[in-house]
Amino acid sequence: MQTPRVTVDRGLVSQAIDADGVPRRRAVARCRVLEEDPDLAEGIPPASRARALNQCLARSISIPQGPWTGLNIVSGEGIGLLVLSGRLLRRVGIDARYGAELLGEGDLLRPWQGEDEPPTLPMTTGWRVLEPTRMAVLDEAVAKRFAAYPQLYGRLVGRALQRSRNLAVNMAIVQHPRVDTRLHMLFWHLAQRWGRVGPEGITLALALTHSVLADLTAARRPTVTSALSELVRQDLIRVLAEGWLLLGDPPGELLEITSMTANLAPPSERR
Repeated sequence: MQTPRVTVDRGLVSQAIDADGVPRRRAVARCRVLEEDPDLAEGIPPASRARALNQCLARSISIPQGPWTGLNIVSGEGIGLLVLSGRLLRRVGIDARYGAELLGEGDLLRPWQGEDEPPTLPMTTGWRVLEPTRMAVLDEAVAKRFAAYPQLYGRLVGRALQRSRNLAVNMAIVQHPRVDTRLHMLFWHLAQRWGRVGPEGITLALALTHSVLADLTAARRPTVTSALSELVRQDLIRVLAEGWLLLGDPPGELLEITSMTANLAPPSERR
């Protein structure tokens, strides 16, 4: 049997990427990882936390908006890339049908993992930086510093598990037959992480184009445009300059999905 090929979506490849996979015009600096991501430090005993803040240093990279390959940034195995700020989209296509994953601060990435393995299906894959993004490079040297604080590894594993649960929720959302319902559920799902509560409703300040929303809901862009108009007509959302205002309560289907995924988590991780 001929091995299917995997290609990189040419729409997601930038000519501004150098040989090590990092944009040529990049800002390289060092950061205190636990200061920029304080949730990671919460598991460390208070008596050791100040020392950990000073010791857990990492190189940081700044990536401009646009296509990104994300390859060969970490030498050796290392841990991966920790998003400190910004938004990224991971896009996968099979037979001209696309799905996507929205990622942001706190997410742990390994963009190079599995890229050299022969796939069983012909796929198109790619990354796009939706907003200027900063990441901490958790390479082997950083992994050795983290080893003095084993609680950090538990927190990082928890991040990876939460990412998989978010994907499971998104998979359930795209099974709904109506695209307007998919969009409504997706907005509330994203609002759980990125929404801000205000007097009129929940503001979701995410710069997502109709094409990106189409990938996230497994729909066609024209259908998404029509579905957004329907949600506005029903006064379920309002379009803002940079995002949306969610009105009323979240859809009942989403509450059922999130309840099921929470029950799948180990008891120690349930909230």
